[in-house]
Order: sequence, then C-alpha cells, then structure tokens
Amino acid sequence: MRIWLVLEPVDMRLGHDGLLGRVRSGLGLDPFSGQLFVFLGKRRDRCKILVWDRGGFVVFYKRLEKGRFTLPNRGDGSGPVVLDATELAMLLDGIDVSRVRRPPMWEPRKVVPREEGSTSIAASDLTSSWPAKARRPTR
Repeated sequence: MRIWLVLEPVDMRLGHDGLLGRVRSGLGLDPFSGQLFVFLGKRRDRCKILVWDRGGFVVFYKRLEKGRFTLPNRGDGSGPVVLDATELAMLLDGIDVSRVRRPPMWEPRKVVPREEGSTSIAASDLTSSWPAKARRPTR
C-alpha cells in the first residue's frame, strides 16, 4: 500500500468530497485504489488522511496540541512524497522525520550463472558474507 504525503497545504475545512477532488484533479491519482492520501494544514498542526475502504471513504483527522508536523526532506516540493508506514507513524507522533537516519538495508547477493545454464552457488560463496562467529569450518 502506498502512502502519499501531499506537500502543499490544504484547507482543513475540506471533507471527504473536497479531499477526493484534490486527489483526482490535483494529484491525478486514483482515490479508489486503497492508498492513503495524507494532507497537512497551512500551520502544519493538523492532518487528514483519506482512504477508500470497502464501499466508502474514511477520513482520519489529527490535531497536535503542541508542535507541528515536520515534512521529510525528499522531493522537489512540487508533488506528493511517498512514505512508508514507519515514516507515517513517526510523522503522526510529531517526530522530525527529516532528522531520522536509517541504517542501510541488508540485501542478499545476486545469483549469477557460473557456467552455461548453471545457477548453482557453492556453499563457501553463501557463507562468505556471514559474520565470522556464524561460520562453520568447511570439510
């Protein structure tokens, strides 16, 4: 599921239909896709989330009593930004998402053919990237 954060301020008086119009005309996206569309007010202390849920639209609304929602440092500021669930949770909790750094994600090594039609990998190739404590001696 994609989560779209709209960077342009939105009038918080807008309801379901007004936000639906913003998604369709302003963003050119399908509001019936089940994706979340996050809108912030001009003062960035209020947030509305629009989502389609089995036969109807749902609007979630949050107002911070103190502080402001902080926008991430991505994008050129002209269009929406895609967030993941963790970033949305931090945004709604008032955490400054722009200052949070994630460690690099681990990705497995790619399998490349060794000979014609062969994609086998030797056991030593698989364990070479393991930490030294996890390695067992080969026989």
